[in-house]
Amino acid sequence: MLISILIISKNLGRGKLLRTVPAEIADIADKFTLILYGGEHSNDMEAVAILDREGDRYTFEPFAPKFKYVVKRGLSAKEALEEAGKFISWHNSFHHSQMRGIIDEHGNILGYEVRPLYLPLTFGIDDIMDIDYRMRADKIAVIARLKPLIQPTQL
Repeated sequence: MLISILIISKNLGRGKLLRTVPAEIADIADKFTLILYGGEHSNDMEAVAILDREGDRYTFEPFAPKFKYVVKRGLSAKEALEEAGKFISWHNSFHHSQMRGIIDEHGNILGYEVRPLYLPLTFGIDDIMDIDYRMRADKIAVIARLKPLIQPTQL
């Protein structure tokens, strides 16, 4: 546990931090690579879907072991959003989804995240994850984790 915290801390210090903003997918003709992060077992609350626009110079890469995520390439926006919605909505405390654009310093949308928001009665808050996006050259590292106030015993 301590080693993984040190690795994540070291990784968080590298690369330019990207922001997210409320968004909708404007150009539905684009193809996307869908990254489904987490959701490994019935009580895995670390779940997020990332839509990476194909054909641009950027590639999203989760900072996690390969068994922690699934990658699906060549999906239309509609297909990617449908699969993302199914993936993040399985839990009985799921309330609704939130879609955000992942932007660079100029406001260009590089990709999208679709995350679950839960009933606040379950965890005390609706958004239980911290997700950072760090750009290093043409790669965007995705670092996802539960917020510190969410204890594993709550899950």
